Amino acid sequence: MADTDYSPQKFSDPFITLKGEIRASVAYTGTRTLWFNTGTLCNIQCVNCYIESSPRNDRLVFLTLDDVKPYLDELEAAGEGGCEIGFTGGEPFMAPQMIAILDETLSRGFTVLMLTNAMRPMMRPRLRGGLLALTERFGDRLTMRVSLDHFSADLHDEARGRGSFEKAAEGLAWLGENGFNVALAGRTIWGEDEDVSRAGYEALIGTLGLGIDPSNPKQLVLFPEMKDGDEPPEITVDCWGILNVLPDDQMCASQRMVVKRKGAESASVVACTQLPYDEGFDFGRTLAEARCDVQLNHPYCSSFCVLGGGSCSA
Repeated sequence: MADTDYSPQKFSDPFITLKGEIRASVAYTGTRTLWFNTGTLCNIQCVNCYIESSPRNDRLVFLTLDDVKPYLDELEAAGEGGCEIGFTGGEPFMAPQMIAILDETLSRGFTVLMLTNAMRPMMRPRLRGGLLALTERFGDRLTMRVSLDHFSADLHDEARGRGSFEKAAEGLAWLGENGFNVALAGRTIWGEDEDVSRAGYEALIGTLGLGIDPSNPKQLVLFPEMKDGDEPPEITVDCWGILNVLPDDQMCASQRMVVKRKGAESASVVACTQLPYDEGFDFGRTLAEARCDVQLNHPYCSSFCVLGGGSCSA
């Protein structure tokens, strides 16, 4: 019988790497963006979706206005009433109270980054009416970031399903025609040179009549890819100097996300948008509990944030 390998696995120990080096951590510096995952249900199922959203995945349930309000209260009490609030999913416009949640958040003076695929959930008449009223009242404090995985229909549909590009383009055109502040989010799964990607999006932006600068990474963000089973290197305290990156620039230095798991009595706060399911990165029910250091003991900490330079915030 072959000997069984009982050696520890990479990323398993919060403080020490597999090689015995001190694992890097990130201290919390204050809230720049608080994310709310409004639920993992989505009208489509994308290839390599990091959160596995689909029409059947309800591991994270829809947030309600009552779920959101206490966290807005906490931010205001901490003097962070001017920070950015991000909404993601799943597809956030499937959440029944999404317009009411946006109204409450914007009415309190927060800026909002709203992630959407701009397809049928957003384009329902009730949703369009609510969005038009919000943008009329709050203008550029509401940014609609549309996920468009590629600038070509063929590759976008390869990731999102046949016909999804056409439907997303229809939603984008509607947003542009009605004066919304619009941004785009693409993916790098095809390994294209960034200049090629931005040039491709530039042509599409012109066709759709959107006021987006494709060279601006806040208006067109190209996300690094993460896949289950990837083997990125572990990040040690020495890596900050070797890689010439700063802990304060990592997403978990200034961002947290609120989730509500199926069957849970209440919502809770996790380290970042990339780790909604890992209970090792769940810091409790309040933002006060979540204002703590984050040990970088997950592959996504390495591949998306430190090495990929990714951040979901605007």
